[in-house]
Amino acid sequence: MTSGAPGAGRDAASDERRVGVRTLVEGAVRVLDEAGVPSPRVDATALAAHALGLERLELVLAPDPAPAGFVEAYAGLVERRRAREPLQHIVGSTVFRYLTLRVVPGVFVPRPETEVVAQVAVDEAARLVAAGTDPLVVDLCCGTGAIALSVATEVPRARVVAVDLAPEAVALTRANADAVGADRVRVEQGDVRDAGLLSDLVGRVDVLVSNPPYVPPDAVPRDPEVRDHDPDLALYGGGADGLDVPRAVLAAAARLLRPGGLLVVEHAEVQDVAARVAAAETRAFVEITTRPDLTGRPRMLVAHRSTPVHVEGSTP
Repeated sequence: MTSGAPGAGRDAASDERRVGVRTLVEGAVRVLDEAGVPSPRVDATALAAHALGLERLELVLAPDPAPAGFVEAYAGLVERRRAREPLQHIVGSTVFRYLTLRVVPGVFVPRPETEVVAQVAVDEAARLVAAGTDPLVVDLCCGTGAIALSVATEVPRARVVAVDLAPEAVALTRANADAVGADRVRVEQGDVRDAGLLSDLVGRVDVLVSNPPYVPPDAVPRDPEVRDHDPDLALYGGGADGLDVPRAVLAAAARLLRPGGLLVVEHAEVQDVAARVAAAETRAFVEITTRPDLTGRPRMLVAHRSTPVHVEGSTP
């Protein structure tokens, strides 16, 4: 074949090099959109960056023509996403606040809404540092370690403890802690329902934060990425209302928090009243309120550990 001639003998590798990354991404956007992926353009671009070995990709600077091997690799990634495998599982990481965290199948993928929960814990820890103390912060049901590591990296003087029941989550939190330079974080495997959990910290914790499993048994998530890939242990909270595990978090907080200590717990938007009632029933908390998530939905219980009232003549 004459050099440069577009003849029938042209091989696949030559065809591939004539296709630009932007063109391929636009095709992937259409495929993902037809599959019902919520953010097809964002995901198509992220997958292209992953295939190119980049942290992120600016389409205006995308290679044209595409590098050798890109078409096949990219097609495989897009097909996995089209089948509704979570983007985070495909690329192996997710961004949470200021951190890039490793994610693996079998451990709950943190959501953007939980960044607001982390913010409340970060703000309280920072306030205590400004007041001259090194706050003790506990993250129960830590998953990837997203909340615990956000506090540890954004408030370096905070002493942070992270706990999860799943050994996969514990291992992942430890790996993420090392990766982000938060190796001082104490990570433990434990059951929040265990009355002896963190017994060395009883009455000493300044902030207890948690994104526990809370989905009711009859509220199976609609999104395949959640329903088919997040572990049931991290989704379903137990009991008819899904609040068995959150109630255990409240009991743990009642034991661990110092008087005046802050409690922050994520819940479903339909559970705001029930969560406040559950907190009030412990008689361990005051200033019990609900706060909104990024979209304005009631998704977060915030309360303070009550201060024991000393009655004259009683034993101090």
